[in-house]
Amino acid sequence: MKIRRANLATTSLVALLVAQPALAADAAAAANAEAEGLAEIVVTAQKRSENLQKTPIAIAVLDSAVLADRHVVSLLDLGDGAIPSLKIAPFFSRPGVLVINIRGVGVMADSNQPARDQGVGVYVDGVYLGRAQGLGAALYDVENIEVLKGPQGTLFGRNTMGGAVSIVTKKPSGKFKSNTTLGVGNYNSYNAVTHIDLPEVANISFKIDGILSRRDGMVDNPLQGQNDFNSFDKRGIRLEALWRPTDNFSVDVAVDNSYDATSTLYLQQVTRPLGLPATATAPAIAPNFVAAINPVSATRLSAAKVGVPQPLSIGKTEGYRLGMEWDASSTLKFKSITAYRVMSQTQWDNGSADSTLSIAPTAANPNGNFLIATAGGPYQFARISVAPFRQNQFSQELEAVGEIGRLKFAAGALFYQEKVQDNAQAFNTNVVTDAAGTTFAQRQIDFNTQVVQRASYVRVTSVGVFGQGIYTPPIADDKIHLTLGGRWTRDQKQGNLFTINGALPIVPVNGVNVSAKIPLDQAWSRFDPLVTLAAEVTDDILVYGKWSTGYRSGGASSRSLTYRSFNPESVSIFEIGGKAQFFDNRVRFNFAAFTGTYKDIQLDFSGLYEDVINGVRVTTTRTTTDIINAPGTGRVKGFELEFLVNPAKGLTLSASYAKNIVTIPPTLNPFPQTGGVLIPVPVPIYQVYTPENTASVSIDYDLPIKDFNLHAHIDGNYDSGFYANYTDVTYDPVTRAVRFAQPKGDSGFIVNSRLALADIPLGGGDGKLTLAVWARNLLNSQFLFWKSGSPQGGISGFFNDFRTYGVEANVRF
Repeated sequence: MKIRRANLATTSLVALLVAQPALAADAAAAANAEAEGLAEIVVTAQKRSENLQKTPIAIAVLDSAVLADRHVVSLLDLGDGAIPSLKIAPFFSRPGVLVINIRGVGVMADSNQPARDQGVGVYVDGVYLGRAQGLGAALYDVENIEVLKGPQGTLFGRNTMGGAVSIVTKKPSGKFKSNTTLGVGNYNSYNAVTHIDLPEVANISFKIDGILSRRDGMVDNPLQGQNDFNSFDKRGIRLEALWRPTDNFSVDVAVDNSYDATSTLYLQQVTRPLGLPATATAPAIAPNFVAAINPVSATRLSAAKVGVPQPLSIGKTEGYRLGMEWDASSTLKFKSITAYRVMSQTQWDNGSADSTLSIAPTAANPNGNFLIATAGGPYQFARISVAPFRQNQFSQELEAVGEIGRLKFAAGALFYQEKVQDNAQAFNTNVVTDAAGTTFAQRQIDFNTQVVQRASYVRVTSVGVFGQGIYTPPIADDKIHLTLGGRWTRDQKQGNLFTINGALPIVPVNGVNVSAKIPLDQAWSRFDPLVTLAAEVTDDILVYGKWSTGYRSGGASSRSLTYRSFNPESVSIFEIGGKAQFFDNRVRFNFAAFTGTYKDIQLDFSGLYEDVINGVRVTTTRTTTDIINAPGTGRVKGFELEFLVNPAKGLTLSASYAKNIVTIPPTLNPFPQTGGVLIPVPVPIYQVYTPENTASVSIDYDLPIKDFNLHAHIDGNYDSGFYANYTDVTYDPVTRAVRFAQPKGDSGFIVNSRLALADIPLGGGDGKLTLAVWARNLLNSQFLFWKSGSPQGGISGFFNDFRTYGVEANVRF
């Protein structure tokens, strides 16, 4: 499949655009040609509606205008740096599965673990989404996205060590409204989005949301008839009914169904391995493979060097939500959220099509090199894997929010249960066809008959109760506020690892090895407190200090040969911050600084499973991963700055910066290195998916022109690069020297833009038309955001996306 590129004239036109601000919803809400000063931002971080500037929590907010200006289709599109403290990236080459962290906390290297949880909680209308799979689906009609930084273990609960991402959708209005957007762009992309509100009937309001968004791949796959690399096809529908039989009671029912088909990212080989060994059986194959079949390139390629089979990874999600609210009085509200969700995700991964050739083991190199080898060949490469993931979850949350005199309170309870199952296969799709190693062919194999290399199942049951009170003592003109809160949680995980390499695991029973499932049945209880002291220095200045904790539950690794279990990890962070507005609300400045401890950090260590073929020890395509709790105590520290100014009517300038530093205690690697030697000393650990420095700047401008507005935005987003793996070392057993080889991802700078003629009247009625052109990565910058390997074995990685752009029309009634 070939990509149709846009011509130079179109590219040049888009390059002249200016667009979207990067700070958060502050910038988008402020740029209003009919008003002066910065608009108020309302958040629900403490289970009630409050002014962002009066809430003593570090929060960033993205509203629907920001998402439209950045051309955000899914959460993955926020990975370019709209919120410097928030890092979102695909799990390896799989854009349908997301890695999310906040302030360097919450990330995991391996998201395909049924008995392992996220460290940042993602919520949609108060419903917790328990898995990284499915998070790449298209977003529905979003009111705003609140990013709550730091532990949110009290009000939001389990697995929110790094914080929480709370997505709030727009509710039915009870009046007829229609909001439809149609657009096209390069890489044959198109999107169609509609939101329809129907008139209220019998106190019931209805709303329909439909989404369709598609883009061809960015890197051509030379194998005819196969999908290109890095494409997506997202669609979904959401139906919602809101019943208000009385003024103080409402019932909200929502049903959604999403489909998300993606192809893998392209893992590009950028440096040649050094000192490729020449074996006795095929001395020329390894170097000739690199030179002839798979030449390396240090610049971003638009076409892969090797064609490979490329099935689409398909994610399907289906959800049902029942919400009820009762205003028992003017100062007391009760709320119930009942939800059931089903998710399935196939995860095809042939991103490593250009992986270096596997070679046979030798006396000097008994494990072979790279992927798979059998003595004397054939020599295979291009490892493909598929890891189907299935989950269903039920949750019930009850809340009471109210006031008693000087005390504001929120209390509640949560029950959550999910059932998760996975399995995985991995094999090579290509084979070298000549003795010199210069030609190759596709292997004739049946994908469905390959060995299932792991399979597991787990049931997770979590219960919790929480409470938080905000007390304003009768001192200092009621400007001092003390918040105390806490949540007790109990998590239980029960499951089995029931397949290893196509068979039951081998486990010792009374000194005899038998074939049997390896069980998991563990439970953990935890109390997470919160203390906040806030002071309103003036009506426009708030300062606060906060101490809070959070934790991520334990579990077991389904990639482990022994289903090795691990314990929970936790953070305890003290934060000081301030929020200020000046000059009649034309200038806004917020800051936060934090430091704390990070204990029992869950680390991934991987090695290649070894087997014996024809009497020779070789490695296979199966990756074995054990999750180890780091010994001792790590540290988390950093600070964040946000600055927003409205110097003139319709003009908003913004800037934000975050520094995040996470240190992890040295930890023993449980896997042997080259030659089967264990490293006898703890090795230093890199924190992954955590740029130390991130920043964003933006300009937002609205200019009234007769009956419509000229709406212009531009933003620039920088990060200093991050490590993709915890550690990568070599060990010399003679000198006992440990050498570190893990490369760090490149720093990157992305510019996004949008220009619109907004609110053009249609036919003298209430209809409005907006015409817009947009661009993501306007300057077409390129950098390796993800790197792996070493100078000895060669470095590979993922480049950021090419420039994308398009035009769209929006009609509202």
